Amino acid sequence: MLAKIANDNASILNERGVWKCFASKLAPTGDQGVSSERDKNKSETTEFRCSNPYRFKEKPMIPVILSGGSGSRLWPLSRKQFPKQFLALTGEHTLFQQTLERLVFEGMDSPIIVCNKDHRFIVNEQLSARKLESQRILMEPFGRNTAPAVALTAMMLVNEGRDELMLVLPADHVLDDQKALQRALALATVAAERGEMVLFGVPATRPETGYGYIKSTNDSLLPEGVSRVQQFVEKPDEKRAVEFVKSGGYFWNSGMFLFRASRFLEELKKHDPDIYDTCVLTLERSEHTADTVTFDEATFACCPDNSIDYAVMEKTQRACVVPLAAGWSDVGCWASLWAVNDKDANGNVSKGDVVIQDSRNCMVHGNGKLVSVIGLDNIVVVETKDAMMIAHKDKVQGVKQMVNTLNEQGRSETQNHCEVYRPWGSYDSVDMGGRFQVKHISVKPGACLSLQMHHHRAEHWIVVSGTAEVTCDENVFLLCENQSTYIPIASVHRLRNPGKIPLEIIEVQSGSYLGEDDIERFEDIYGRSTPVERGVSVKTIAQ
Repeated sequence: MLAKIANDNASILNERGVWKCFASKLAPTGDQGVSSERDKNKSETTEFRCSNPYRFKEKPMIPVILSGGSGSRLWPLSRKQFPKQFLALTGEHTLFQQTLERLVFEGMDSPIIVCNKDHRFIVNEQLSARKLESQRILMEPFGRNTAPAVALTAMMLVNEGRDELMLVLPADHVLDDQKALQRALALATVAAERGEMVLFGVPATRPETGYGYIKSTNDSLLPEGVSRVQQFVEKPDEKRAVEFVKSGGYFWNSGMFLFRASRFLEELKKHDPDIYDTCVLTLERSEHTADTVTFDEATFACCPDNSIDYAVMEKTQRACVVPLAAGWSDVGCWASLWAVNDKDANGNVSKGDVVIQDSRNCMVHGNGKLVSVIGLDNIVVVETKDAMMIAHKDKVQGVKQMVNTLNEQGRSETQNHCEVYRPWGSYDSVDMGGRFQVKHISVKPGACLSLQMHHHRAEHWIVVSGTAEVTCDENVFLLCENQSTYIPIASVHRLRNPGKIPLEIIEVQSGSYLGEDDIERFEDIYGRSTPVERGVSVKTIAQ
């Protein structure tokens, strides 16, 4: 199928100058200090070089933040529509916010963010909350792993004449030592300027079975402190992990990279041309604005699902390792989250309304209800409004399989919390019965819901705080605190917050059918043509 797409569209790309553009911007201009001996051993490929060598003070490094993950191993706290990177798991701010804030220093450009299109409003809100900036948000219709995401970003940069060093970072990792990160970046820059592809490796100081490993070897042609990647090792069992730590020269794979955009594209084209070709087509067909790029869904769907590691780093001769001893954790499971949090005298981590008795090394996360734990060791207990998960700390890697099982059963608890976030605010399910549903709705200042109607339900709105502007058919009026109104079945209506503080209302729905797919949108300022609700088909009349 891919070959057919490429052949069918080759003429289109040539006409629009895409191939010509890439060829001109990625033309060879020299060896940039790369060993001629190594070049002799390379297969004949087009050399992509930047005409102006990278200089840290002159051209900032461009961070690329990958924020498309679902964080299923941290269910039920992390869910598909609100994954772990947007949660405050290790401090006051979210992992996404922490990632961006640690990159605010001289020599670092504002980031490019790659995320799922359903998360774009969450991204913008979390940027705004911390007064953070991004230069572009690239939106995926669905995940295709890290290689396509980075390829599309690199192609966009090269196409714009910005063949700079790309610092690729996941949005959901923890780094405790900012200075150590900057020292590692300085060393990595020297290697990346020479055309190397840098992977930041965390020294394996203890036997971890949840991480991939990298075996390194010395290479005299690399800068001092940088080693060559000899082998990638999948997550080992306990015995092999112990051997890796004892032997030395092994690193945990952090999933953090530094390379020049054109270098990555050169290696990708050589080792995984299917991804390369599909990404060229996807970018050409995508919707571009000054602040965003929305990937073309039909073309992106043909892109192979593969990681940077498998597609490029395990195959290239240019992969090297820079040690990163900065208190790194991928916070990939409940056990790793326990490890990075403060503990009581018995090694327990607790959050929320939690009482622990005669228990050790447990993690207990409450979210409203009182959670009491008695006589447990190494147990994880996570409570949310609609789900509870209890697991032994040594078995938390099985949470992902549990999520898969729940998805196969069609359970909605893997997709959204009871509190569902929208670009205008959020709503929380309070109670539900056969013919009624009660919601708590919060609308941000200046925001409004879509102009809509329902065929099977009526709604009662009660203002708890703030001011509501209500549209009901031809009538537009204001409601203040403690006032209410009735929205009949089939009435065209809208709710808006004209005030300066959040609008809080209680909505009581009643009728024969209360599903979220009983909605027709006539106007929506957020341009939602597809639903964000779980499994919902929303009919959009007009945008």
